[in-house]
Amino acid sequence: MTVRPDYTTARENAGFGWSVGGGQGALRELTGVPIREFNLDPDACIDAYRRGRPMIREMFGEDVGISGLATPAISYGHVNCLGSELLFPEGGEVAQTHIYGSLEEGIEALREPVDWAHTGMAPFYLEFREKMMEAFPGESVGFSFGLEGPLTTAYEVRGDGFFADIMDAPELACEFLEVLTDSILDFHGFTSAVRGAEPVNPHGAGMCDDLSSIVPPRLFPKLVVPYWDQYFCGMTTGRRSAHVEDLRPAQLHFLEDVGLSYYDPSISPQLAPPIIAENCRVPFAWRMGSFHYRDMSVQEVEDFVFLACADGASSVTTHVAETMCNEERISQVEAFIRAGKEAKTLVADGCPREEIRQRASEEGRAKLWDGWCGYKGVGSGVPL
Repeated sequence: MTVRPDYTTARENAGFGWSVGGGQGALRELTGVPIREFNLDPDACIDAYRRGRPMIREMFGEDVGISGLATPAISYGHVNCLGSELLFPEGGEVAQTHIYGSLEEGIEALREPVDWAHTGMAPFYLEFREKMMEAFPGESVGFSFGLEGPLTTAYEVRGDGFFADIMDAPELACEFLEVLTDSILDFHGFTSAVRGAEPVNPHGAGMCDDLSSIVPPRLFPKLVVPYWDQYFCGMTTGRRSAHVEDLRPAQLHFLEDVGLSYYDPSISPQLAPPIIAENCRVPFAWRMGSFHYRDMSVQEVEDFVFLACADGASSVTTHVAETMCNEERISQVEAFIRAGKEAKTLVADGCPREEIRQRASEEGRAKLWDGWCGYKGVGSGVPL
């Protein structure tokens, strides 16, 4: 049976935490390995991990989590095996092509079985993983030839036309989403077997579905919630968590409808912690993106953490990206960690969150979250 949170106590029970991670981007930056070579040359990827992991540790210390060994992070493994071409530009992230000219074409194609291990670039990345396992004996190596949630995948295979489809042919769009989600789950079964895991995790599962934010709120019950539920039912009998960027306030209550235990809004310009707290009861993270650091002082980084906590976030997160491997960013990341530790201890000791607001500077309370996304109101950073 799926775990459904008690939303009357979920956020209180979640407490407060923080995390700082150093991912593949930081490894590439510190070692000078170009992204295209990292993604396509096992020797380059191995070199970045071998030299880069100790460099991250030396630069940022023990409190920054280092990305575990894994093949290059490619979110489009599933659609690549359906026929989408992966594009590897010089100096840029992986892209992919759209493959279905209509819903009908997509439905017909998706009903055909796929031998995932022997199609697209799956054989290449399976061999890539074998080479990494040989280079790092005794260490676990992840298989990051991945998949995404139903609405994002629909865009990946159908392109912009899908967002006209949902208006012009909603019933056919539903049929398309159902068979597409079945395909996602089938591919998940393949990648789970590669990792030696069961496809249905009794503890929990996550989903990344950023493009669902484009669906109007009035269509969420028909075009989003059923396929999120289908996705999670095929992934776990435990906790459900989701990363969905750029939702609007009117879409937030649907997170409860699907039974989320945790929500990561990541980079969402229309939101701020008070907005999320006011519009749904799901415990949520609040992220400081790498680009935010450019316009923030060390004090403002601390203020960000304290005010996110005061305004209802269950955690704050940040990731050491390519642009952050320098002395200025080190001091800011240290401030993030310092404030995160303090806020976590205060909440665990029973300190009211409104008191934690006072840990932020007066300037920070006046600035956040006004100007962050245009939000103004109680809990928005107005000094008490």
